[in-house]
Formats: sequence, structure tokens, C-alpha cells
Amino acid sequence: MNKRNAAIPAAAAKPVLDEFDRRILALYQHDTRIVAEQIADRVGLSAASVQRRLKRLRETGVIVAETAMLNRAALGFPVTCIVGVDVEYERAEHLDSFKKLMLKHRNVQQCYYVTGEIDFILVVTTRDLAEYEAFTREAFMNNRNVVSFTTYVVMDAVKSGSGLPL
Repeated sequence: MNKRNAAIPAAAAKPVLDEFDRRILALYQHDTRIVAEQIADRVGLSAASVQRRLKRLRETGVIVAETAMLNRAALGFPVTCIVGVDVEYERAEHLDSFKKLMLKHRNVQQCYYVTGEIDFILVVTTRDLAEYEAFTREAFMNNRNVVSFTTYVVMDAVKSGSGLPL
């Protein structure tokens, strides 16, 4: 399968959400420590109803994780690189192999299989450029399926996050 004829995966089943669910999620996605009582006051429901809805949203996969956002630089990872990767073979086993490698690598924060001129876009965080170079040697230069990669070193993270425009 070549890049131009790659199949687009079918959309996952979309849970039915009402306006209360959306308002709850709009608040909750920015601060998972907010208590149900505070959400209830702001959306016009009871705290018990908010708790039930949050439970359902977790069970149906609308809420996939509740994690802490850490300060990369404060923890010794000041270098962030956006990397475009082009692979030679796009057969399922080759793509799956690359995806598994990226899932295992601790420096890869995000990995997207994309359409267009390149095949993958990565967000990679390291302690310094020497560590990034070691990552590229291991993940790209020693990978026979990687044709090329382009690195963009982040100078300033103007906006970063995962909040949706609910």
C-alpha cells in the first residue's frame, strides 16, 4: 500500500453526549481536581448527577486518562523536538513495528501516523541535544524502514495542551 492509497480507518463509535456532559467536560478537562460540588454549581446539576456522569464518561471511553501535566524544564527535560519521519514501506507489519518502537521509547511524548509528505509526526523530549542525537541513532538511523527524518527544535512552547474546544 503506498502513501496515496492508504486506507482511512473507520470512525470509532461516538458516545451520545448532552449539553450537561459537554459543560462538565469543558470544566473537568482543565482541572481534574475540581470537585463534583463545584462542577454541579456551575452547570446546574446535583453533585451526585455530576459524579454519575463522570463515571459514565470514563466507562464509555470519553475520558481516557486523568494525568498530571508536569513542567518539563523543571524536571530536567528542557529540549522538545517536533520530528517528521518518512518510512519506506507502509505495509501493516512495518507500520506496526515502527509504532511499537515509538510506544516503548520514553522520550517520545506523542506519535501520530499522518497523511501527506511524511508518515509520522513525533514530539520528543530530552535532557539535551546529545540525548536527542542518541535517540535519533537508535530510533531512526538504525531502522532500515526509516528513509528520512526532519527535526524542528522548539524554541518557545507558545501553546501546549490537550484541551478540546467544548
